[in-house]
Amino acid sequence: NLAALYQAQGRYAEAEPLYNRALAIREKALGPEHPQVATSLNNLAELYRTQRNYAEAEPFYRRALAIVEKALGPDHPHVATSLMNYAALLRKTGRNDEAAKMEARAKVIRAKHAR
Repeated sequence: NLAALYQAQGRYAEAEPLYNRALAIREKALGPEHPQVATSLNNLAELYRTQRNYAEAEPFYRRALAIVEKALGPDHPHVATSLMNYAALLRKTGRNDEAAKMEARAKVIRAKHAR
């Protein structure tokens, strides 16, 4: 939570080591393929995207998406969230076709769970 607060305040240099520490703790305690590890990866990716460090953010988004797909299944709502987060990065980097495919997939997943 402190890392998120720092990020919201624009204190990125202070947020990053806290996010990295949370990631390391979760990987060690839960294993590298746990959904909470994906949450930590997504947090780091969002931090880097906020700073417009897109090249650094992308592998974190990719890994987070892979983890939630494997751990929760391809149609889980968390997969839709990961897809939308990654799509936002792709749009920022001008990869609109890739982003549109991810957004469409996320929309289908969300529609399945909107009952």
